[in-house]
Amino acid sequence: MKIGIDAGGTLIKIAVEDQGQLTFKKQPSTEITEVAAWLAALPDADVALTGGKATYLQSLIPQQAFQSIEFDATFRGIQSFLEQHDIALADYIFANVGTGTSIHFVDGENQLRAGGTGAGGGMIQGLSYLLTGITDFSEVTSRAAAGDREKIDLKVKHIYKGDKTPIPGDLTAANFGNVLHNMHDMTFTADDKLAAVMGVVGETVTTISIHAAREFKTEHVVYIGSSFLGNALLREVVMDYTVLRGFKPYFIENGEFSGAVGTMRLMEAAAR
Repeated sequence: MKIGIDAGGTLIKIAVEDQGQLTFKKQPSTEITEVAAWLAALPDADVALTGGKATYLQSLIPQQAFQSIEFDATFRGIQSFLEQHDIALADYIFANVGTGTSIHFVDGENQLRAGGTGAGGGMIQGLSYLLTGITDFSEVTSRAAAGDREKIDLKVKHIYKGDKTPIPGDLTAANFGNVLHNMHDMTFTADDKLAAVMGVVGETVTTISIHAAREFKTEHVVYIGSSFLGNALLREVVMDYTVLRGFKPYFIENGEFSGAVGTMRLMEAAAR
């Protein structure tokens, strides 16, 4: 049995390969001692770790685990998933939207960190709580999908009011910028506020990603990360905004486990 673990700031992502079958699971990072106890019950397993809490997890388990740099592990995992889905990209940007967002350029077999932003799942949860008092991520995502961003976000078309716009009218001119215009005529529900949170995070992540794609002269942007789990609206915002700006978005099934799978693959390569 081989076990790859990406121990992140919010979630611990786990990939288990047993007799050629790959399965996935995740637990909150607050339950790291429970994960350690589970590993302790599997003393013969080959364990590979990555992520910010990898060294701490290593101190809790009996196995002498293989450790890899998170960026390298994530890149290797993405490559593995792309190959599995028969997607051939010579170069691309990948954005890992976890607690925050890290953005990288891939050219063949090499990856280079191109930047990042604090906008990500941590911002979604924190800002959602401040605006609505809701803490459960699944409730945040489901209610956001039912909200109306147009009440809250100022679009280019709102400014030009039917006149020809110099840029696409559906682009956001100012996130939350329509609130004062509508404060006397509309009620802003919790769903509307949550939809606006998804909008500002999704558009921030996308803007930085496509600027990186333009800088490195690639049209492909791969989006992964736990922030997309059950989050239809965030995925829609990112996909639509990427296409609107003339780039090609890709979402990988189980992409949030790229680090876990990648560190496992790097362990295998090191053993050869």
